[in-house]
Amino acid sequence: MGYEDVKFPKETKFLVTGAAGFIGSNLVEVILRLGYKVRGLDDFSTGKRENIDLFQNNSKFEFIEGDIRNLGICMEACKGVDYVLNQAAWGSVPRSIEMPLLYEEINIMGTLNMMEAARQNKVKKFVYASSSSVYGDEPNLPKQEGREGNLLSPYALTKRVDEEYGKLYTRLYGLDTYGLRYFNVFGRRQNPSGAYAAVIPKFIKQLLNNERPTINGDGKQSRDFTYIENVVEANLKACNASHEVAGQSFNVAFGGREYLIDIYRELCRALDKNINPIFGDERVGDIKHSNADIRKAKEMLGYDPGWSFERGIRAVIEWYKENL
Repeated sequence: MGYEDVKFPKETKFLVTGAAGFIGSNLVEVILRLGYKVRGLDDFSTGKRENIDLFQNNSKFEFIEGDIRNLGICMEACKGVDYVLNQAAWGSVPRSIEMPLLYEEINIMGTLNMMEAARQNKVKKFVYASSSSVYGDEPNLPKQEGREGNLLSPYALTKRVDEEYGKLYTRLYGLDTYGLRYFNVFGRRQNPSGAYAAVIPKFIKQLLNNERPTINGDGKQSRDFTYIENVVEANLKACNASHEVAGQSFNVAFGGREYLIDIYRELCRALDKNINPIFGDERVGDIKHSNADIRKAKEMLGYDPGWSFERGIRAVIEWYKENL
């Protein structure tokens, strides 16, 4: 269980794009702790410099400041690298509805640049962030790979296109690609501020500040909230996956289902707060219910998530109490 049993040769080098972001910085942290080399790439458009500062004294870490929309930067970043973990992207469904052209540039063209640079530099595996948003309006639960509906946002479209390019690059060029469909990831260093902040850190920050959080809709929407450690495990196990399963996409989640209003009440209990939320409008482009069938990732990647929602939420509450 977990990533501690995933082994690579001692001099293995990973490239983590989006290294200053939430998921990227957690990947860098764990890979360095396991003793491997890491090169980070980020342009700080959404990532934070303090997330990179954590690693600057580690001799096995190097950093390139640059934008994945620049093919030359991508080529430089991929030189001498064994594995690429491509996390660089702009998230948020509502923001993508406001800025579709920017999302196309970053999430599609940027990812394609990275795939091409990885191919030309003969990288062993290209693992990239996809999203549960690719399921769109497909109503069945749990969400299962191969059973997708109509897309509901430009963000979801960018991730679906990335997956199609992943298939093509494996089939046409022999680059082993693995798409990881993240389901509502949460954990340390996730940004709690701003209009597009993820719901768990945002609620925690507001409750700690004795503010009334706003819940979009009635709070009865459900999600497969997935602790960051499970996502790190999926990335590392994808790097060890066989060529036979390359070119595919995999759900990365715990396989649970939590209702937003229940999570809010749980946070109030854990933080000893008695604050009634404000119920606002539903968000455009949102999927009402989402939880994952993770059998494919278990069978093909050896994914075996050890962090339940309950375990993860306890850990993240403690982290934010110490760091906010």
